[in-house]
Amino acid sequence: MGARRSALLRRKRANILQFINTKKLTKGMDDYGPIPPNKVLIKNTLNVAWPSVLESFSASFAGFLDSVMVGALGPAAIAAVGLCQQPKIVTLAVFFALNVAVSAIVARRKGEDNKDEANRFLKVVLAITLGLTAIITVAFLFLADATISLIGSQPETHAIAVEYFQIVVAGTVFSSVQMVINAAQRGAGNTRISMVTNLVSNTVNVIFNYLLIGGNLGFPAMGVKGAAIATVLGTVVACTLSIISLFRKDGFIYIRAVKGFKITELTRKSMTKVWSSSLVEQMSMRVGFVLFSMTVARLGTTELAAQTIGMNMMGMSFSFGDGFSVASVTLIGQSLGRKRPDLAKIYGSVCQRTGLIAAFCISFVYVVFGRQIFMLFTDDPGVLSYAAMIMGIQSFTLFLQIEQVVHLGCLRGAGDTRFTAMVSLICVTLIRPGASFLLAYPLGLGLLGAWLGTACDQLIRFVLSFWRFRTGKWINLKL
Repeated sequence: MGARRSALLRRKRANILQFINTKKLTKGMDDYGPIPPNKVLIKNTLNVAWPSVLESFSASFAGFLDSVMVGALGPAAIAAVGLCQQPKIVTLAVFFALNVAVSAIVARRKGEDNKDEANRFLKVVLAITLGLTAIITVAFLFLADATISLIGSQPETHAIAVEYFQIVVAGTVFSSVQMVINAAQRGAGNTRISMVTNLVSNTVNVIFNYLLIGGNLGFPAMGVKGAAIATVLGTVVACTLSIISLFRKDGFIYIRAVKGFKITELTRKSMTKVWSSSLVEQMSMRVGFVLFSMTVARLGTTELAAQTIGMNMMGMSFSFGDGFSVASVTLIGQSLGRKRPDLAKIYGSVCQRTGLIAAFCISFVYVVFGRQIFMLFTDDPGVLSYAAMIMGIQSFTLFLQIEQVVHLGCLRGAGDTRFTAMVSLICVTLIRPGASFLLAYPLGLGLLGAWLGTACDQLIRFVLSFWRFRTGKWINLKL
């Protein structure tokens, strides 16, 4: 009996690890070399992923606390901050696109052990970043009032939102520089550096939220304006720490390792290819999100406040998918740089399946504690009336969200950014705002319709990204 039980336990353990059956995943591929054991593959993935998950989660949690503290000022204050979220991200869209190129290309150069080219490339990107930041900052400071009006501000939220937006835009240079540096560090596999800078930044943000929003410990009570200042102070700290990380002699990313700004023709072409496609993707996403925000904003202040809380929760669940997406970009890029497409495919599957486990855990929390989480933000009966609906839909869509984020991260890591751009154009720019508007207004479903439109977007993105990942064509792309 004892021997049978031992054999049964061994078989159960083996079955548990079948979700990364390397022989099945690499069936039909050439023999590129030895494949590490399952435990090593999982360990390598988690070593890269957990700092990114923690980094992304801490950023979402800081936003969560930000909204909770602002929530004490009432639904109008929550709505005003919510109005600024998409315009704020639009100002950074070009840098999000640039970061995709930076992470993918640095990961490839890391796999090739080409430190000089990686650092030369980073110097060029930093110079481009500073120039673009100056143009974008001036433009959005000038257009702040018109931008917030376009989104759909109400009389009780407009002035507050404009002031918040202008302060945050003024600090764009700190955000853009630290984002590019951290993208390079992630590509090199140094996800802990990025994690530390953002953890410290988010801590500073939360501390000054406490001090400036309500006026504690002798500081002035500045309300929503205080939240904006706290956000900028956090990015200043993050930027400083990121710049310091460039001067570590033992690191792969070491800015003094090279002189000049000349990069190879291959890197230049790769950057142009990935950045242009990623820029189309980012702009498609931002246009779609802005159109979606306009749809919700016109439903009313109460609906927008509930939507803002719901999006905070979506950001919390997204952080897990984002962490494994970062891991997939790094591990796939480095594997392809080492001429190991078999490992690239394996690591992509490991990231996807560990992300699925995270989705089950988060869904359980949302189902059981959804309304209680909403009550942390506000006690307004009107806002709370939407809690069950929003958290119920999220409990389902977060599976689609996390999986498609990881799949698309795999494709970006391989340089398949044209496909990811097409997916964003179809789903985020067209389907999400179109379906949300149709369901919210002509069909009269209001905020429920907006969330059902979001679910449609997530479902189609999941189907398209899953199909592309399964084809395996992305492993043959050159960067």
